Amino acid sequence: MTLIELNDYFKSFLKPEDFKNDIAINGIQIQNSEPDTKPVKKIAFAVDACEASIKLAAEEGADVLFTHHGLFWGSAQPVTGSHYKRVAPLIQFDMALISYHIPLDANAPYGNNYGIAQRLGLTQLEPFGEWRGMTLGIKGVLPEELSTSQLARKVLRPEAKPIAVIDYGKNKNRTVGIISGGAGDDISQAVEENLDIFITGSFEHELYHYAAESGINVIAGGHYETETVGVSLVMEKVRNELGIECMFIDMPTRL
Repeated sequence: MTLIELNDYFKSFLKPEDFKNDIAINGIQIQNSEPDTKPVKKIAFAVDACEASIKLAAEEGADVLFTHHGLFWGSAQPVTGSHYKRVAPLIQFDMALISYHIPLDANAPYGNNYGIAQRLGLTQLEPFGEWRGMTLGIKGVLPEELSTSQLARKVLRPEAKPIAVIDYGKNKNRTVGIISGGAGDDISQAVEENLDIFITGSFEHELYHYAAESGINVIAGGHYETETVGVSLVMEKVRNELGIECMFIDMPTRL
């Protein structure tokens, strides 16, 4: 499978054409020298296309790095400073970069939000959370009522801890809204829909009192941690369906 064929495979289920208002460039951000002929033998997966993840992927002999947060976000950026340090190894080692942002948040069943919903065993799933005319998240119903602390232990990987757990709502939660990453401001949509708890990645100081005054529970699992889900699910799909060697580069920021 070549780089072009691999990206066509990703496009077939991530459907970037449905998310045209995304600020990120979805798909191939940096190609290799022979995108139509060079076989892809190994793919590295990571949340962030940072200098460290790119260099590690190159050291491990990856032909492609697949990330959720890529290098290009819609406007021109000089390839200098930190940006140069990220781009240079990709060119030096002839390693391609593929990135999917909102399509990987919103996808069912391989996206961040759907993956968290599956961890929690949510039923009656419905789209939730509008941003720039796109629906990112998901809402649903827990199979049994759980306290916020019980729910927090199910949201993340066993080794991870949430950034914050805010418990100003019901003692037991049943209805849940999920939007991964930096979606703290979207708590207002959870309040409007009268959900018991809002699960997101990061949560700003100024939102704390709004949560308290609105009587809603919140789990902020961390921007990074809540977005390890989608890349991991896509990696398993590639491994199982394409038989290509895969590796996950875990670089938690604790944010």
